[in-house]
Amino acid sequence: MEQRHLGRTGLRVSRLGLGTLNWARDTDEREAADQLKSFWEAGGTLVDTADIYADGGAEYLLGRLLEGLVPRHDLVIATKAGSVLAPDRRVDGSRRHLLAALDASLVRLRIDHVDLWQLHAFDPDTPLEETLQALDLAVATGRARYVGLANFSGWQLAKAATWQLAAPGVRNRLASAQLEYSLLQRGVEREVLPAAQDLGMGLLPSSPLGRGVLTGKYRHATPADSRGASEQLAPFVAPYLDETASRVVEAVSTAADGLAVTPLHVALSWLRDRPGVTAPILGARTAPQLRASLSVEALTLPDEIRRALDDVSAPVHHYPDHNWSTL
Repeated sequence: MEQRHLGRTGLRVSRLGLGTLNWARDTDEREAADQLKSFWEAGGTLVDTADIYADGGAEYLLGRLLEGLVPRHDLVIATKAGSVLAPDRRVDGSRRHLLAALDASLVRLRIDHVDLWQLHAFDPDTPLEETLQALDLAVATGRARYVGLANFSGWQLAKAATWQLAAPGVRNRLASAQLEYSLLQRGVEREVLPAAQDLGMGLLPSSPLGRGVLTGKYRHATPADSRGASEQLAPFVAPYLDETASRVVEAVSTAADGLAVTPLHVALSWLRDRPGVTAPILGARTAPQLRASLSVEALTLPDEIRRALDDVSAPVHHYPDHNWSTL
C-alpha cells in the first residue's frame, strides 16, 4: 500500500487507515484479529482507536492483538482522548483529564507510547492553551510521538494550529485533523480542509463511505443485518437516506457499473485522492468488508468520472466561502 506523509511532518502512514470503532462491540476478538492481520498483510500501517470506543474495550482488544499477532514497529498506533461519558459534560479538555486518559490508554494498549495522540473534540470550557499544553507534555515525556485534533471546526483548528506554530521548538506542530468526510458529507471543504492544508495538517477522514450508504446497500431496501436496521445505529444512518443522498448514490453506482467495480471502490477512491487527504479511516464491522475496501488500492478514477462525482455531490458554498467578486 502506498505510504504518505501525515501533514507537514516526517511521519509516514498508509493511505488507508484501520478504524476500531466497532471493536469489542460489534466486532469480537477473532474478527478483529482477522481484520488487523489482513490490514497488515496489505501493507496498512495506520490503526486508529480512541479511549471512549467500547468504553476502553477497543484499546484493550488492540493491545492484546499487538502481542504476537502483528509486529508493533510495523504499525502507527493512533488514539484519542477528551470525549467523556459524564452526565453533565461530553468533553473534558483539561490537562488533568487528558494526561490521565493517555496513561490509561497506554495501559490498555500495553505499549509505552502512541505514535499519534489526538484531541477527540474541542472543549469550550477549558482554555485552549491548557488543552494544547497536554499535547506538548505528552510528546516531551515520550508518551506520544505526534499530536493532532479531531472534530474541530475551521476556526478552532486554525486557532489551535497557529498557537502551536507560534513557538517552534517549544510547542509541537499539529500533524493531523480527523473529521467525517465523504461524497455525502463534504462540509469540511468549507473551512476545515483549507485551514488544514494551509497549516500543514493531514486530513484523516472518518465514515468515508457515508456511514455505509455509499456502498449502495440501501438503494432499494434496508438490509436486516445493516446499521440502518439496528435500533441503536439507525439514527446514525438516517441523515444519509434522503433524496439528495440518493442522487449521489445512484451516480456512484452508475460509475461503478461503467468501471466494472463496486460502488464502495468508486466512493473510497474518490475520497482517498482528494487534495489534503492523507488516509481515510476504514470502520469495517467484518474482515470481508475490510478486505473489500483494501482492494481499492489499484483503482484510480478517470478524470471525467471524478469531475462528474464532484458535480453531483457539490455542497452549496456561498459567501464568504467563495470569492465575493464571483457572486
